[in-house]
Parts: sequence; structure tokens; C-alpha cells
Amino acid sequence: MPSSAPTIADLFAGASRSAVHLEMRDHYGVAAEADDFREWLDTGHLDTDPTSPNWAPWVSLVSQAVARGVTVRRARIVSEPVTDYIRYEHTSTSVNLHAGEDVRWLPRRAASDIALPGNDFWLFDGQVIRWGFFSGDGASTGHEISTDQAAARLCAEAFETVWTRATPHDQYKIH
Repeated sequence: MPSSAPTIADLFAGASRSAVHLEMRDHYGVAAEADDFREWLDTGHLDTDPTSPNWAPWVSLVSQAVARGVTVRRARIVSEPVTDYIRYEHTSTSVNLHAGEDVRWLPRRAASDIALPGNDFWLFDGQVIRWGFFSGDGASTGHEISTDQAAARLCAEAFETVWTRATPHDQYKIH
């Protein structure tokens, strides 16, 4: 990705109405989370302090956008029974909620008839897509920005359909 490509912080700063995120993997092997995930597996302890060094930058980014009137929503499509990683994500979602995100969960079997993009994405103001690419084992392999109108429509329609069917975080029970 060229260094001139906008960062996630740039995209949040430029958003005026909405930022939606669709996650569709059952496991992410993001290097920055590896130690926390391992510790959670071993001990059950997880940092959910929104002011901690791990969380504070994200909480600040989202909180500032929400304070400007940007609606931030995240939907996760998950296989059931869920993986250990999804249990880990479910546990840490309290921080996303604290920051001002609204989060919902959709069992994968309820998404069978939804036309979904091939990759996770953020969609800002219904126009700018930040695709997230991952290897087979869940490691991040980069991001790409797109303003393709047809792709943005697909993302918006897919997200709204998932959102409508999904269960709010406080009601979703891990299976």
C-alpha cells in the first residue's frame, strides 16, 4: 500500500455520517493481539480497560468520531459453535461499546442467502471502502482503499442486511 494511502485514523477523521465494519472470519491472527490472545487462553485474563495503552488509541479514535455525530457500527458473522478467538472477541467487545460502537453478531447459517463481499471491510459514509486482507491463518496481509461505487453499494447492502438479522451484543449468547 502506498504511503499516501489514508490510514484508518484518516478515514475516521474524514467521516461525517457513518463508519460500518463487517467481520466475517472465525479467527484473526493479528500480530498485535497474539500475546493478549495467548494470555486469555492460558489464564482467562483479558485487558478490557478502555484507558490501557492497548485500547486507548482505538477508544479515542471512535469516541471522537461519535462525538462529531458519526454512527459507528460493527457486525460479525460467526460460525457456531464459535471458535476460541470469537470467544476472545466477544469478551473484549465491552471496550468497543464503551468507545461508542454498536456491535451485533450473526450466526453464519443465517447469512447463507446474503450477497457478501469476499473480504472484511470498513465503509465510511457509504462511499469509501477500506478492505482488510488476511492470510489463511488470519494474519493481516494489508489493506486497500476503494471508492468504486458498485463495490460500495455491495458493501452497504451486505452490511445492512447482516445488521438487520444480527443480534445486539448484549443479547448474543456464545454457542
